Amino acid sequence: MDIKGAAAIVTGASSGLGRATAAWLAGQGAKVAIFDLNEEAGRATAAELGGMYVNVNVADDASVAAGLDAAEAAHGVARILVNCAGIAPAVKTVGKANIPHSLDVFAKTVTVNLIGSFNMIAKFSSRLAAAEEVDGERGVIINTASVAAYDGQIGQAAYAASKGGVVGMTLPIARDLAQHKIRVMTIAPGIFLTPMLAAFPQNVQDALGAQVPHPSRLGRPEEYAQLVESIIRNPMLNGEVIRLDGAIRMAPR
Repeated sequence: MDIKGAAAIVTGASSGLGRATAAWLAGQGAKVAIFDLNEEAGRATAAELGGMYVNVNVADDASVAAGLDAAEAAHGVARILVNCAGIAPAVKTVGKANIPHSLDVFAKTVTVNLIGSFNMIAKFSSRLAAAEEVDGERGVIINTASVAAYDGQIGQAAYAASKGGVVGMTLPIARDLAQHKIRVMTIAPGIFLTPMLAAFPQNVQDALGAQVPHPSRLGRPEEYAQLVESIIRNPMLNGEVIRLDGAIRMAPR
């Protein structure tokens, strides 16, 4: 699929993997719409990339519908969707003083990471299904899971559950959308140098990077974006989850 001139939507694109992806796609000539709740950072990123920003809550029906309307009015029907919006709380199932994990925190994590991704997929693909085919397909959806879906660490029950759901729905959604010639893929990143990790002291970053077998460092957001491009361009990539992790398998903590 040709990226140049295609309309693309990237959720959670005001920072981290989403921002790198939006920048990479814009550099390849895509018309990028940034869906994010961080208005200040989202507008700044859109201005820098020559794209557009829309304040969207991915877990809210009306918000997503309005966002898709705005993006389509500006760029036409989007053929590329990259779901990067997400949250990552760290809470043990039973904490100090035997306090149980907050159900609200668990539910919010699943709502944003899993339900929000599905909400975007369903509404995006329903519009794309009516568009004309281009070179034998209509478009591509790429989700963001995590190695935590497989190797969840202590304190990651909610996060791992939400990302495990993203992994689990990849193949059935790809099968659902095959009749519409829309591909669905998921990337499961390992330890990447996102703004959260960049705030850690250098010695902590180095220690985390040393856990990666090869290359023995933190992943770079542009390496995630590079894989996004490869998925978009390769029509046989469909219904699969790709671990992007330097062969790491996460320890319990």
